[in-house]
Amino acid sequence: MSATVERRLAQFRAARGSAAASPRPAEPLGKATTKAPEAAEGQRDAATAGPSGSCQALPGEVVAPVSRRLLLLKVLLWAVLLALFVELELGLPYFVLSLLYWMYAGTRGPAERRQEELSAYSVFNPGCVPIRGTLTVEQLERELYYRPAAGR
Repeated sequence: MSATVERRLAQFRAARGSAAASPRPAEPLGKATTKAPEAAEGQRDAATAGPSGSCQALPGEVVAPVSRRLLLLKVLLWAVLLALFVELELGLPYFVLSLLYWMYAGTRGPAERRQEELSAYSVFNPGCVPIRGTLTVEQLERELYYRPAAGR
């Protein structure tokens, strides 16, 4: 039965023209690879180097995105500096000032918004258009005054 599935998969890949681009499934433990180590190294180098020269993950490898690595690096740097300032008995001011900086850096100005992005405050949107899910006064009045009484 598995031979039939493999044959149909090979036909599908040939029809799509992506047999070389798709990753091959792992071979069973009993089979050994017949490729030379040099050929395997060449394939690995070709697979990891992308068209722009950047590194890509091989199938089965886990690589964290650059933004996560950068965030981890920033957190580790902050923790090391916190330990240094605690040693200098300035840990609390460092912690408070870093929280204030994070609040400042986490806010975005109106120039940094995308073209069609709406603000959470409708007065800043063109035509005072509210975002979806906003409870308006009109909706609240409709729900309070025009709702049928319970039990009737």
